[in-house]
Amino acid sequence: MPLIRHLSENMKGVELVDEDYGQLEMIDDENRDTYPLVFPSVLVDAPDTSWDNIKGLSQKGLATVRVRLLVDCYDDTHASSGTVRRIEEREVLRRRLHSLVQGFRAESWTTGLVRVSSRFYTYNHGIKVYEASYTAEVTEMLRPDTAAIPGSSVRITIENGRMP
Repeated sequence: MPLIRHLSENMKGVELVDEDYGQLEMIDDENRDTYPLVFPSVLVDAPDTSWDNIKGLSQKGLATVRVRLLVDCYDDTHASSGTVRRIEEREVLRRRLHSLVQGFRAESWTTGLVRVSSRFYTYNHGIKVYEASYTAEVTEMLRPDTAAIPGSSVRITIENGRMP
């Protein structure tokens, strides 16, 4: 996914940028078959695309991309602990991530990513999750299968699985 490459090249200070396949949710599963999750990390998922037909076999869709920044917040961050600056550091990291994602456009997308929602929550073991969902328009242009018969000027075009 081009977004993962873009983030891994530009998100300095992050230990891991990867496709989100449930690594966070598997953190307490001793039988998991995955590498250990390191922090801070960014996980990227494209869980949904809503499609409409535009012409023939071609379609236009609205793709949702979910980006999660995971930060280990085991450190004490109450006001008198002297570590409140860590909250500010996490916010700087979150803003940098958003600035790299907002407007990002992969080659096959007709628009750049636009944030549509965000939420922040704490997961097991004091892991803070900064999650944002973005959407972008995508198109898949499919041409009907066309076959030329060698040595002939005859062309056969098949649309929707049958000859017109």
